[in-house]
Amino acid sequence: MSLTTVVRAASGIVAVAVVMLSLSASAAATLAGDPVKGKEVYVECAGCHDLKENRIGPHHCGVVGRKAGSLADFPGYSQAMKDSGLTWDVATLDNFLKEPFSFVSGTLMGYFGIEDKQARLDVIAYLQQAGGDPALCSKP
Repeated sequence: MSLTTVVRAASGIVAVAVVMLSLSASAAATLAGDPVKGKEVYVECAGCHDLKENRIGPHHCGVVGRKAGSLADFPGYSQAMKDSGLTWDVATLDNFLKEPFSFVSGTLMGYFGIEDKQARLDVIAYLQQAGGDPALCSKP
């Protein structure tokens, strides 16, 4: 195989890799959550949840990165949630918010889920942003 053939083949591989990375970045950008829109979606959660205070459901400050069913000051977790072994990140929250009853069979969360993927990503982005905002999530 000549050097010219090797260089052409390598150039083709690099070009394909660049296109694939561009498509991946573009898909990721499309699926990025918008915390401003997520705050609007979070209104649906506010009947049972709050950022700082436990209500019917546990508070959401710091939920991203937290082990499911682990808040010591919230006694209302189902055994299924406590035993789930989940840690809340974008993927687990997305799956749970899509179909809570299927994702954690036995959950006590009385909500059927958010069908729209972008709305789920938006609310997750809001929870991430709020969790890092001391004005919204600091302990008194």
